[in-house]
Amino acid sequence: MKNNLIDSQLSDNNRLTNQKATSLLKLVVFRIETINFAFPIDRVNKVINYTTVYSSGLNDIGIAHIDDDEIPIIDLHRRLFKSTQISTSNPARFLLIVQNTMGEGFGIPVLKTPNLIEVSMTDIRTLPESFRQADTLGIASHVAVIPQENTSLTVFLLDVNQLLPWVSQSAKRG
Repeated sequence: MKNNLIDSQLSDNNRLTNQKATSLLKLVVFRIETINFAFPIDRVNKVINYTTVYSSGLNDIGIAHIDDDEIPIIDLHRRLFKSTQISTSNPARFLLIVQNTMGEGFGIPVLKTPNLIEVSMTDIRTLPESFRQADTLGIASHVAVIPQENTSLTVFLLDVNQLLPWVSQSAKRG
């Protein structure tokens, strides 16, 4: 039960065959303000250069034309901190294109190139439901505390179904 979401997000095609490899999860890690976030690599379609995002400016979701699709773009900085970090003086440099479990793609603007990190499954813990319901970081389902040389790196694994409001509402009903 500890890693239910992670297990459900790993497709059979991406499962590794030997024991050592199955105990690791590849995460695409990016930073917003002082918080590190991640998606399992099998949820990330691509990272592209930032493109124009159209929005009324009234909320944290806009839309961008990418390839032959219109996809929602979620300004996580605005959602979490009630202000945007994306401006003409501080433009986003990349869009992280992700897919939720219902197959809908969406983008997250990031200032720096995301990193690919392998994390031991033993370093990943489920966030309590009480925390998820009470905090804006409730968009994360798990947290990884990754040991490093002099310190540890804390990374919140985002729940791909909690980022788009209409998807999370329909997932709760279904």
